[in-house]
Amino acid sequence: MRQDMTPDKDLAGRSAAEVRKLPKADLLLGAAERVGLVARLGHTAVMEAVRAVLDEVRARVLAGEPCPPPADLEAALLGRLATGARASLRRVVNATGVVIHTNLGRAPLSEDALAAIREVGEGYSNLEYDLEAGERGDRYGHAAAALCRLTGAEAAVVVNNNASSVLVALAALCFGPRPPTPALPPDRGEGDQPEVIISRGQLIEIGGGFRIPDVLRRSGAALVEVGSTNRTYLRDFEAAATARTRMLLSVHRSNFRQSGFVHDAELSELVELGRRLGAWVMDDLGSGTLLPTERYGLGKEPTVQERVATGADLVCFSGDKLLGGPQAGILVGRREAIRRVKRHPLMRALRLDKVTIAALSATLAHYERGEAAREIPVWRAIALAPEALRARAEGWRAALGADGAACEVRASASAVGGGSLPEVTLPTSVLALPPGDADALAARLRRGDPPVVGRIEEGRVVLDPRTVMPGEDDALVRAVRIALGERARN
Repeated sequence: MRQDMTPDKDLAGRSAAEVRKLPKADLLLGAAERVGLVARLGHTAVMEAVRAVLDEVRARVLAGEPCPPPADLEAALLGRLATGARASLRRVVNATGVVIHTNLGRAPLSEDALAAIREVGEGYSNLEYDLEAGERGDRYGHAAAALCRLTGAEAAVVVNNNASSVLVALAALCFGPRPPTPALPPDRGEGDQPEVIISRGQLIEIGGGFRIPDVLRRSGAALVEVGSTNRTYLRDFEAAATARTRMLLSVHRSNFRQSGFVHDAELSELVELGRRLGAWVMDDLGSGTLLPTERYGLGKEPTVQERVATGADLVCFSGDKLLGGPQAGILVGRREAIRRVKRHPLMRALRLDKVTIAALSATLAHYERGEAAREIPVWRAIALAPEALRARAEGWRAALGADGAACEVRASASAVGGGSLPEVTLPTSVLALPPGDADALAARLRRGDPPVVGRIEEGRVVLDPRTVMPGEDDALVRAVRIALGERARN
């Protein structure tokens, strides 16, 4: 018996009939318009998404699948558009255990800092207005007094990050008059280009390829390297000094350690030499701390107060690392040095905005009230007790129910991060998710809403409670449950 249609022709016929069921593009466009996505994303972007959805469904229908109902197509389109409409900068759950995670925004802000941002951000403020005199004021003065009280410095000023503080200080102090101290004898050398002397062991690179020598050169000053990689003495600085020497620079190796046969000239020695030479002395402390780190099991790090007490003309450090505030570069030190920095034209390009000043001032207030370890998230995370961390990880496993049966709570170590306290870790407990393709599971967690970022140890994704903020537990458990469910389906 002859058949009129082959199986291939029969499939083609059914597929063509299913394709005719696809809704018109205008119908899907209307669905996006009703929820405001056309107004937000624009007609062109929405139509591109409509065509993409219809093309994908048409290809599946032609391969033999039935045409999905219009409601499913609308849901697919709105889901695609919602992903595109989502802000690029998003909050994530940091379950890496790295307290100051450079890629995840470094220091979270305290509740008081967030409240201060809202207060000055939702209206006008006296950013550069003297309320007493009724005339223009000084934006730099809002944080300066607290910084001086906390560090013992004569004066202070703040710019937008610590690299900026180094750059503007070099530009302001290496050109123009010397400090009011005896100048070098003329037979020690003459010339036009100012020189900055630094130990070879301190020519460091930090994250993102930022290198101290590059910043020095951009300032216009000549770099003079002295000593060796592992040992530099005061006599090396003395031997290199000329009439062109404008600054002795000390850079704290905050992101790596040297041990063994090493020696550095003390900052106090450089200060004394600088006075004799008529040269400025600056200390780039990097991630400066106002609290004694050894009290929290972090080993000994120099505090800002200790460095200021040496008499250095300038000490600069970050606002968003161990200080626990917003991104900023803080300069504290002698009054004349700060005055010159404030008057330099670069300050206009590097100045802080009102919300950063508000957050920084609120952060400094925590230190003045003696509550930094309790109220500033970075220090609160550092100070967490091991038993509290284990209890929280156990709580996550219990909340996962059946999904938590293959999970394991195990001992591990958290890092401080942010280029601070290298090789220093803190004991913690982590929730190790079930074994399997750890990279794929970590990627599913990152695609969640909110994204959860963990780390991989011994082939398993682990989640560290040290850096999961209060109130994020439910979101983390939900994200893990979804990610494990997707893995099971795949």
